[in-house]
Amino acid sequence: MDTVTNLITAGEFFVVIAGELILLFVGITFLVGLLQAYIPEERIRSVLAGRRQGVGNALSAGFGALTPFCSCSTIPILLGLLDIGVPFGVCMSFLLASPLLNPVILALLVALVGVVPTAIYAALTFTAAVVIGWLLGRLGYGRYVKDVMVEGRPEPCGCNSSHGTRIRGAFSFAVSLFRQVFPYLILGAGIGAFIYGFVPGDLIVSLAGPDNPLAIPVAAVIGIPMYIRAETLIPVSAVLLEKGMGIGAVMALIIGGAGASIPEVTLLAAIFERRLLAAFVAVILGVAIFAGVVFQALAVI
Repeated sequence: MDTVTNLITAGEFFVVIAGELILLFVGITFLVGLLQAYIPEERIRSVLAGRRQGVGNALSAGFGALTPFCSCSTIPILLGLLDIGVPFGVCMSFLLASPLLNPVILALLVALVGVVPTAIYAALTFTAAVVIGWLLGRLGYGRYVKDVMVEGRPEPCGCNSSHGTRIRGAFSFAVSLFRQVFPYLILGAGIGAFIYGFVPGDLIVSLAGPDNPLAIPVAAVIGIPMYIRAETLIPVSAVLLEKGMGIGAVMALIIGGAGASIPEVTLLAAIFERRLLAAFVAVILGVAIFAGVVFQALAVI
C-alpha cells in the first residue's frame, strides 16, 4: 500500500511541476524571442566592442542575461565577441552571466523560491559577473585564450521586418527551443517526482541540511556532474528544498551546476588554456559557495 501511495504522490507532483515548467518556459522564451527580434545580436556586439571595461562589463552581463541558451550556443557567441575585438574581461562577464541569469532560469527560480529570493540571486550573480569579468581582464588572463578561428558568424537581423514577421519569428524561436529542452524538462520533473515520492526527507536533511557545515561547498561541487540543463536541475532542486535541504545548499547546487557544467567546461577547454579554465571553474564554485552562505544566513534571520 505504501508503494501505491508513493506512486500516486509522485505522479501528482510530476503532473503539476511539469505543467508549470512548460508554461513558464514557453512564455518566457517567446518574450525573449521578441527582444532578440527588435535588438539584433550584431548591434549589441558592436556596442560592446567599443566599450571600456567597467561599463562594458555591465552591458555584457546584461547581454548574457538575455540569452536563454545552453553552453553549445553560449560558447560560439563568446568566440564571436572575442573575434570582433570585445575586451577579454567584458567577454568573461558575458560568459559568467549567460548560464546563471537568463530569463528561463530566473522564471524557474521564481516558481521554486519566490520573487524576493530570485531578486537577491540575480543581484548577487550579476554583480559577480561584472566584478569578476573586470578583475580577470585587469589581471591579464586574456593571454590564456587560445587562437581559435571563428567561422560562420551570425548575420545581423533585418531591421525592416514587419511586427507580424517578428512576432512569428519569436513564436518559432520559442517552439524550436521548447522542442530541444522538452526531454530535459520531463527528465527533471521525473527525477524530482521520484525523489518526492520515494526518498526519505530525513536522509536528505542529514546529508545537505542547514545543520551540516559542509553542505554548501559539497552541494556546489556535486551540482557540476548533476547538471544537464537548468530545466532539469530546477525541478530536482524544488524537491530537495521541500525534503529539507537547506536553501543555501540548493542555491549553491544550482549555481555550481549551471555555471560550470561538464558540457560547458569541455567546450571551454578547446579555447581556454588550463590556467584560465581552472580560474573559471574556481570562480564559479566561489560564487556558488558565497551565494549559498548568503542565502542560508538570510534564511536564519
